[in-house]
Amino acid sequence: MSSGRFCPRCGDAVPERAEPLPGAERGGRTAALCDACYLDDFDLVDAPGRIEVPVCATCGAVRRGSSWRDVGARDYTDVAVDATREALGVHVDARAVEWGVDPEQVDENTVRMRCRFTGVVRETPVEEETTVDVKISRGTCDRCGRIAGGYHNALVQVRAAGRTPTGEEQSRAVELAHAYVAEREATGDRNAFVTEVDEHADGVDVKISTAQMGQGVATRITRELGGTTEHHPTLVTEDEDGDEVYRVTYAVRLPAFTPGDVIDPGDDDGPVLVRGVGDRVTGVRLASGERWTSSREAGLDPDARKAGERSDGVETALVAVEDDHAVQVLDPETYETVSVSRPDYLDADAETVPVLRSRAGLYVLPEE
Repeated sequence: MSSGRFCPRCGDAVPERAEPLPGAERGGRTAALCDACYLDDFDLVDAPGRIEVPVCATCGAVRRGSSWRDVGARDYTDVAVDATREALGVHVDARAVEWGVDPEQVDENTVRMRCRFTGVVRETPVEEETTVDVKISRGTCDRCGRIAGGYHNALVQVRAAGRTPTGEEQSRAVELAHAYVAEREATGDRNAFVTEVDEHADGVDVKISTAQMGQGVATRITRELGGTTEHHPTLVTEDEDGDEVYRVTYAVRLPAFTPGDVIDPGDDDGPVLVRGVGDRVTGVRLASGERWTSSREAGLDPDARKAGERSDGVETALVAVEDDHAVQVLDPETYETVSVSRPDYLDADAETVPVLRSRAGLYVLPEE
């Protein structure tokens, strides 16, 4: 049935519709056209012939507008598909629009996207194809640029009281730093990075992007390895707003002793095998097997002398159990039978036991 209206282009009658045409509320000449004339000029999709996508050559981040994003793409085809999707404009009058893409890697930096679109316009199925060339341009993101330039606002220095940190301690401190920063990166924080790791004769330095993360790394190191932290801010510059910018040094001081050390507290009760270095040093007496803890005042710095390490122990024969306080073992150096203290942890049925020689004599070590 005719609505009494005629197409202003071809003059054909425009049929009456039960519902308003899509776009009719916006008015304009095209809303009055018949379906044939309308579809003659209709473009389902507006797509550029070429898109340039800046990609960081170092980390693979993609620039979107004024910011860089870690997109996690498997390859640049994924990046090209996303860029094409964002650049497309679908006509507002179309309904039930679907699209597919057939990407072709033209060369190392160009992906050709052959796109096919379908939709419904004025109850008429429409189809359109277009080709978009996506050019990958290599560059450097702000994050990688900062790393390359040595940028950092925190310096974590790992040292130890009265000694050099062990290789294991230094390696673990660096692992903890990388793990902490990786957790922040996983949340999308592109300001999280380790700039540099420097090894020194007396310890290791870790340069980190922000002061807050430097504090977090220092806390994690002392939580696991023991020790204390002091921080020292230094004014380095002013930002574009005139605010002062500080670089903070976090001086991590590991305890004088580590688990596995054998120390002599100098109290005539014999050496102690160190078991832990939390708020205080804890361990076990080699003569008795009793638990030992440094005083609250001494904390991690008890007035003690290092007498050896658990790894210095050697296996020797348990010859006999004399009584509740003494056993006989074979001296691993003289091969003579000697009497030594019997600690609580000794297994009387064992055939061999580990022993350690110190200035005070021979002591039975606990098993690993």
